This record gives sequence, structure tokens and C-alpha cells, in this order.
Amino acid sequence: MLHGLLRASAEDFQVDEQLGYGASGEGEHAFLRVRKRGINTADVARELARFAGVRQVNVGFAGLKDRHAVTTQYFSVHLPGVPDPDWHGMRSKGLEVLEALRHNRKIRRGSLRGNAFVLVLRQVHGPRDEAEQLLARIAAQGVPNYFGPQRFGRGASNLHRAARFLAGEGARPKPEQKRMLLSAARSYLFNRVLAERVRRGDWNQALPGEVMLLDGSNRQFLAENPDQEIRRRVCEQDIHPSGPLPGRQGRTLRPLGEAARLEQRVLEEAPGAAWVDALVNQGADSERRPLRLMPAGLAWEWLAEDVLQLRFALPTGAFGTTLVRELMAQSCPGEPAQRAMS
Repeated sequence: MLHGLLRASAEDFQVDEQLGYGASGEGEHAFLRVRKRGINTADVARELARFAGVRQVNVGFAGLKDRHAVTTQYFSVHLPGVPDPDWHGMRSKGLEVLEALRHNRKIRRGSLRGNAFVLVLRQVHGPRDEAEQLLARIAAQGVPNYFGPQRFGRGASNLHRAARFLAGEGARPKPEQKRMLLSAARSYLFNRVLAERVRRGDWNQALPGEVMLLDGSNRQFLAENPDQEIRRRVCEQDIHPSGPLPGRQGRTLRPLGEAARLEQRVLEEAPGAAWVDALVNQGADSERRPLRLMPAGLAWEWLAEDVLQLRFALPTGAFGTTLVRELMAQSCPGEPAQRAMS
């Protein structure tokens, strides 16, 4: 394990959003590629709406990006029958419009392929050979797919607010806040199940009754009795074991057998059972998430004796900090939130 410092400056944490599609070149929406530093995605949406003279609901984006980073991401602004303002003349601290085209539809939440990362670790010390061996193993075998600590807020503040909301306490949040709180609660429960699988050493194996997910897809199937073929496909990263994002049961498959018993045992531990019931009552839909995260194109370079640069890409919903925590001598992303909730 290495010791070091991540995010010595915002430039040490760079993220480029990958939509997987481009602007159509015509339509009622401005299609903007934006670079931001030191501000969050919601702040950018407000600034774009103000500059264009429209309501914030007319601004679309695919995903939330960290405030403490330099990130590029895409926004759409609905401007029917209205010419574009001078986007490149927009003056706002920490915000720059890099490209402005036209598009025929609003950018919707979740409509992205993933993100590319360039991360710089500073003041690094520890056995370099072991670190490079670990990086090679991560590139080949992946890491546990924890939700990162940013999902839970500073000092797990989102989780504390979620706990009060799910208990029926306090004022009812606005729709966007409600979505954030439900997401934090579900992410916390997923991390608890994954942490137990990591403790057992089977987070990257198919248990009897496992719900398997096809790589890069939401397609799923039950492996009631994993055979040699299932084990081969898991080893080749064609399929991945999954964990629960609890909510109302719809088309998402339920685990059986050993996998079901393990999840039930973990989710019955307080506050799990009460939260699962509340999530169902709040209309959250049950989903499955891969337990394993496979970084694409992982490469590393020592920029100086104590400075390590990492480059990799992750699918949507994955966290760059999750990979770093497998390399650095820190606790897993689930643990700080779990301690704060205990």
C-alpha cells in the first residue's frame, strides 16, 4: 500500500464526461461542452439558465460532477425559436463554455457512457514495486465497486438527512433533494452488502443463487448453481456478480439461495430493514449494481519521485476514488459512512 495525498489541487483530479453521442447540429437545444473548476453541476446549471434567460428546468445534464476537481461535461439549454447567446463570452468564476452546438433533444440524467480520469497523487511514499504490481492486478481483475464517499456528503451529512427523511422526520425535501437522499440511502446499503462480500473474499465470485449482470449492460440472469461455464465467464469479466439497490420489486431479479440469505442478513441489520421498507414506500425502484468495477485503459506514470499519475476510464455510476482507495492505505468508501451512521 502507498501513502500519499489526492486532490492537493483541483487540477490533480480531472474528469472528462463521455456521453457516447454528439450533437445533431440542429434543433431547439443548445448543446454545450463546459469546463468547470471549484463549482458543482447544479451551480453550473443555474449559471447557464441565468445567462440564457430561461428557467433552470430548461437545462439538462447527464451526471453530477465533483466540485473539488477540474471536469468537463455536457449541458443542454432549451431555446426554442431563440438564437444562442454568446456562450463564449460568458463570464463566471470557475466556468468556461468550450463548445456550443445545436441538438434536437434535452440531455437526460444518466444518458452517458462513462468518465475518463486523470488523477495525480502527491507526497507518495511506500513500496513502489508492490504498488505497480497492485495496479497491474487492478487492471486485470478490477476492484470492489463501492460508492465513493462523495455520494454520502461531507461528514455523511446526506446519510443523516436521509435517515431523518426515511423516518418521517423534518420537512419534506424538494424532488431533487429527495432523489439525492434516496440515492445516498440505497448506496449505503449496497456498500454494506459489498463490504461483507469483500470480508468473505467472494466479491468477485458467483454464489449459488447470484444475480449476474452482463458487462456494460443492465441485462441480468440468475445463476442458481454456478458451473464451470459461469466461473469462466466471471473470470473473463464477461459477467459480474451483483448487489442490491433496494426498492420496489419490479423487473429486477431477486437472488436465491446463499446469495439471498447473505443479502437478507446484512440488510436486516439496523437501519437496513427500516430503510428498505421506507424506500419501497417512497417509490424507489429496486436495481442491481455490479460488485466488481473494471477500469478501462488503466495506465500509470511516475511524474517525480513522489508523484504518481493515473489514467483510466470508468462506466457511469462508478467512482474514481474507489480505485484510488485500493491503492492507498485508507479505509474503503463504505466504512466512514458506516461509522457515522452507527
